[in-house]
Amino acid sequence: MREIVFDTETTGLDPFSGDRVVEIGCVELINHLPTTNNFHVYINPERDMPEEAYKIHGLSEEFLADKPKFAEIAESFHAFIKDTVIIAHNAKFDVKFLNWELEKAGFAKIEPEFVIDTLAMAKRKFPAGPNSLDALCNRFSIDNSKRTLHGALLDSEILADVYLELIGGRQTSLLLSGEDKDLSSAHTDEDESSLNNRPRAKQRSQDLPSRLQDEDLEAHLAFIAKMKGESLWAQYLPDLKTEET
Repeated sequence: MREIVFDTETTGLDPFSGDRVVEIGCVELINHLPTTNNFHVYINPERDMPEEAYKIHGLSEEFLADKPKFAEIAESFHAFIKDTVIIAHNAKFDVKFLNWELEKAGFAKIEPEFVIDTLAMAKRKFPAGPNSLDALCNRFSIDNSKRTLHGALLDSEILADVYLELIGGRQTSLLLSGEDKDLSSAHTDEDESSLNNRPRAKQRSQDLPSRLQDEDLEAHLAFIAKMKGESLWAQYLPDLKTEET
């Protein structure tokens, strides 16, 4: 199963008022395990960078000036996420921007059935909150010390860890193959007669001799004699002593 955890950085809060995407970071998960097949790009927004947005992500107009425009990366981005479940924190915000950009570039929008919102998941699981990304990192003991500024790829990597905790932890199954089979019915497909006809393990013709030395046995008997109440060892050691003598 393939999933994409993603985040965006923007010039503001509303694409319909002229704000644009300036960074996209995506982390690929296969069967809930991160791979190295990530997608990360900075984007020239073709406009100025408001001071309020710069304080959040630290991406300046000068830094973004030589970066590709969204129309230039739209095809590769669309191919990366196509027909794949995508996961974001407060997904409505990110999807609103991406759909505006994708539609403007001539590509199909992201459909709601392909979106998982970890903020909504967290609110259901922890209704008293807080449920910000930083708060969830603290709750799950996830290291977010490098998150001095918002960054799409770093936030996606952190969110991937948070998402795995929200769905039950990093190892949601004991099966390494990723197939959720019922182990309790593992033998139901096997012919009962073949089980009964398997060769039995050979039994020893006689027990192995004890390796206890007399002094070891005497020391142990003295030790358990000091114990209060009847010791389980005492039921066996006298017989061993008889065999040694």
